[in-house]
Amino acid sequence: MLLKNDLILRTIKGEKTERTPVWLMRQAGRILPEYRAVRSALSGFKELVETPERAAEVTIQPVDILGVDAAIIFSDILVIPEAMGLTYEMIEKKGPRFPETIKSKSDIEKLKVAEPDDLHYTIDAIKITKKELDGRVPLIGFAGAPWTIFAYMVEGGGSKTFSKARAMLYTEPELAHQLLQKITDSTINYLKGQIAAGADFIQVFDSWAGILSPELYETFSLPYITQICDAITEVPKTVFAKDAYFARKSLGKINCNTIGLDWCMDPKESREIIGPDKILQGNLDPCVLYGPEKDIEKAVKNMLEAFGPDKHIANLGHGVYPDMDHGKVKFFVETVKELSKGMR
Repeated sequence: MLLKNDLILRTIKGEKTERTPVWLMRQAGRILPEYRAVRSALSGFKELVETPERAAEVTIQPVDILGVDAAIIFSDILVIPEAMGLTYEMIEKKGPRFPETIKSKSDIEKLKVAEPDDLHYTIDAIKITKKELDGRVPLIGFAGAPWTIFAYMVEGGGSKTFSKARAMLYTEPELAHQLLQKITDSTINYLKGQIAAGADFIQVFDSWAGILSPELYETFSLPYITQICDAITEVPKTVFAKDAYFARKSLGKINCNTIGLDWCMDPKESREIIGPDKILQGNLDPCVLYGPEKDIEKAVKNMLEAFGPDKHIANLGHGVYPDMDHGKVKFFVETVKELSKGMR
């Protein structure tokens, strides 16, 4: 299917474009009244993720309402451990919880390597979304990085320190590598299933990258992200490793097209560290969007000037927060479009 708006894909190829493309992490979410209406008709978040027609509906909403240059499939990174055999719950206003956690070799041996059929609801949602988008914009598929998934599976939920997960890296490194490899194999299968269903490019989210030391990151995260990027040859790949400022040089060497930056990473410095070849994505502080429009416009201008007119995909430095005014989010998208045209 020919894309009517292929701006992001042309940017990823390194082509000069008429403006900077823009999309938002967590754009299909609680900021939109239309999303909340769909969510309220269901039992909760997990039912929405696992109902392909509804997941497709909320995936497309930001394209229609916010005017972003790409859709990202509505799902969750924790579908992978569930497909491997470790069920999770999503507790309202608290986040994910795993009733059982990984503690031993026997726990790891009980897990299966997930196949695309184990995640058929996301695969089906991608097929429906692609049909209903009808080529308006590209569709992004995604998965969590193995270390981030590992952290939840061992810790049992969110944490400020992930001390249990980090402790396993020190006390039982061989077990840690065994689990990380199983997650990696599952993730590759899952992403290839997403691509076969129609995802135009993919993003790997390493949400908890920044809680590891540089040495641990090089040992327990980067090699597995590298495996994923080497295995995915069909479409472009983006890696977003939050707070991993220390890993930018290493990330610049892996087989991906785009590196996502959080708002604490200076664009100019990052370009020098990463090198000239990668596309950079980001990185406005999401909290800017709580401010008045004149301040949002100033911040967008500064961001665009820092990244330059080429090899940049505009985004926030993390996801949209649920209590944000969707009008301000839309203003951000429109401002990126307008200002970046004038900078060409």
